[in-house]
Amino acid sequence: MSANQQARHLDAAADRAMSGSQVRGVATLPLLEYTIGEALQRAVQRWPEREALVSVHQGIRLSYAQFGARVDEIAAALLALGLSPGDRVGVWACNCVEWTLAQFATAKAGLIQVNINPAYRLSEVEYTLNKVGVKVLIAAESYRSSDYVGMIEALAPEIADSTAGMLDAARLPTLKTVIKIGGAPRAGWLRFDDLPQLARPVQVAKLLALQPS
Repeated sequence: MSANQQARHLDAAADRAMSGSQVRGVATLPLLEYTIGEALQRAVQRWPEREALVSVHQGIRLSYAQFGARVDEIAAALLALGLSPGDRVGVWACNCVEWTLAQFATAKAGLIQVNINPAYRLSEVEYTLNKVGVKVLIAAESYRSSDYVGMIEALAPEIADSTAGMLDAARLPTLKTVIKIGGAPRAGWLRFDDLPQLARPVQVAKLLALQPS
């Protein structure tokens, strides 16, 4: 291959990388051409009263209509915290309703959910949060012998004197907001259950603007 051919080959590869790609295998049924958010909205419209999510250990059952409404509230709240499409939201928890709500809410708002291994220790969670640039962390209080809240506060003692969206932690420089699932209020932490209160009309409008027409 000549130098010119190599250059053209590299240019073509770069163009493909920039434009994205899609691989389709042989299938009888066509691929569904809509996003996760659209898939949820279609389910809400088609089966509003059917159960969408059941958490036995939490005693929670949500219909598609209820689940869709809560997802929209959480998505709008994340945008209200100053996040933009492409930003990273860490989730450090085991199976629970809040985990699933976060999964669909981040997808609907164009955010990237970073699932953190429930077994991680201090150095591992520090590396992960910094490696991917997590801006918002949603965490359970604890799991088995792991004190999630205690570990995060050990890494970022600045949390106690911070406000949502304005955390400035030396060891976790990209992290700006911490959100706690369940338990009593704690200084510097937002409560997951309080997120819907942040979903003001302007954020709801912004969320709707992100959805494909």
